[in-house]
Amino acid sequence: MTLVEFVPPVPHPLWELCPQMGITDVIVKVNPDLTGLPDPWRYETLAKIVGRLADAGLKVVGLEGDPFDMTPIKNFGEQETGNGEREEALAHYRELLESMARLGIKLLCYNFMVGKGWSRTGVREGRGGAKATYFSLFGNRHNPSQNAATSAAPTEGEDSVQLKLSREQVWANYEYFIKSVMPTAERCGVRMGLHPDDPCLPSLGGYARIFGSVEAYDRAYALYPSPSNAVTFCQANFKLMLGNGERGMGNGNSQLETRDSNLQTLEGVARHFGKRIAFIHVRDVEGTKEDFTELFHDQGDTDQFALMRTYRELGLDVPVRGDHVPEMAYDRTLTPEGTPGYFTLGRLFANGYLKALLQCTARKTGTCNEQTGDE
Repeated sequence: MTLVEFVPPVPHPLWELCPQMGITDVIVKVNPDLTGLPDPWRYETLAKIVGRLADAGLKVVGLEGDPFDMTPIKNFGEQETGNGEREEALAHYRELLESMARLGIKLLCYNFMVGKGWSRTGVREGRGGAKATYFSLFGNRHNPSQNAATSAAPTEGEDSVQLKLSREQVWANYEYFIKSVMPTAERCGVRMGLHPDDPCLPSLGGYARIFGSVEAYDRAYALYPSPSNAVTFCQANFKLMLGNGERGMGNGNSQLETRDSNLQTLEGVARHFGKRIAFIHVRDVEGTKEDFTELFHDQGDTDQFALMRTYRELGLDVPVRGDHVPEMAYDRTLTPEGTPGYFTLGRLFANGYLKALLQCTARKTGTCNEQTGDE
């Protein structure tokens, strides 16, 4: 496994800090809103982005997030989307996969969240006064004074309202998408790692959300079985799917859709997916999928060492990155325009922690002295 970082596609302090941390492989989002460059699916555009990072000593090994406006694909069936727009967007997506392959980029982390992408309600005070992002259907019950929203809070009981796109419609759109692009991904040797819905609720913002269970992932794979039809194993999302975000809850969940007890732990889910995992996001949270708070990577009750050892036992040779860190003191001095969950100093802390996990679990004994890092 290789520790990577998710970096902006334009100059940023992480461009200098990554090599200093010993991280040279990076993931990037190529949406024109971030790059300032049009047509990210074109080889010339993507090559320019890759070249910028190469000049900083960084190798792009994967793309993440919507590369361009995916509304014609994800929202197909709404009044303002037509088949011509969808087919054009799908053609661009296939061209992107081909351009990636030409540049040696073999991973695309994607999602199928309709309407909204990953959503947070605001920030709460975390350990030592750090600012931790949170999501809540119910407002900030912990500390109303910290309710500085990063996105519009959803409406409680949203499932009772008329959805703009139903679950069946979103599944139909996903099936059309995956069957349209997966043959190209397979031919090009690109692995498309599906990211869970975040938060993994039945609906959000008036749209159904379909990737909030292990069963949904198995259904998605059955649509087009292939090594290219892969999984982004975002730990905290799967933890919340299993109902394991509450401290002291234990590993069981009587409301879990599956009856298989092996799928009631993160280690069990990782073993279920096995080599289908193409990318790992290391995160932890406390709470439930309706109300949760992000934590520092060493802070939660997830046994990160056991999970990393499980990945080793499965023989996974995939990129691993830390995800969604609290904002620390002086973060805004370094990056004044940072995004909550993606400021810089917390990521430095996370990368040190993850490097230790990777080094310790790489040892034959699978053990590590807590104080020295020695066997």
